[in-house]
Amino acid sequence: MEEQTKCTNCMEQKTKKEVEELLTKYERHKDNLIQILNEVQEKYGYIPPIAQLTISEYLSIPMAEIYGVITFYSRFTLKPKGKYNISVCLGTACFVKGSQVILDRVKSTLHIEEGETTKDGKFSLDATRCVGACGLAPVFTVNDEVYGKATVKKLDEVLEEYSKKE
Repeated sequence: MEEQTKCTNCMEQKTKKEVEELLTKYERHKDNLIQILNEVQEKYGYIPPIAQLTISEYLSIPMAEIYGVITFYSRFTLKPKGKYNISVCLGTACFVKGSQVILDRVKSTLHIEEGETTKDGKFSLDATRCVGACGLAPVFTVNDEVYGKATVKKLDEVLEEYSKKE
């Protein structure tokens, strides 16, 4: 247990140092918050607590304000995502054409709920309100790949394909 705590502290220190380095590109101005958060999100796949604290100190912004921005924008997340992030569109066109069935199938196949990641870190699941592909409804995405006119069969094939990848 003590060794795990040491490892966690090492990772936090490494992340803090990396975020501090990233911050040197930005002036200490509140207007840079979203750009900074975006860059941190791209680097880590989420916004770690130590990064939030480091940004808070650098920009002299309360942690509550940073948390508010992170939770307001769906682009940002507080939890690590899987290697393959699955998003199922629940916008009106997709929902009417059966996207809830697709979402339910992902949940039952991967044994996770929305906002969760599989234990092996391979898959994470989100529901989104619109991906802008209404003509292809129902739609789901895996990372940046869009799968339109989705069926349970198509989903199963895609999940199997990604499961076989390293």
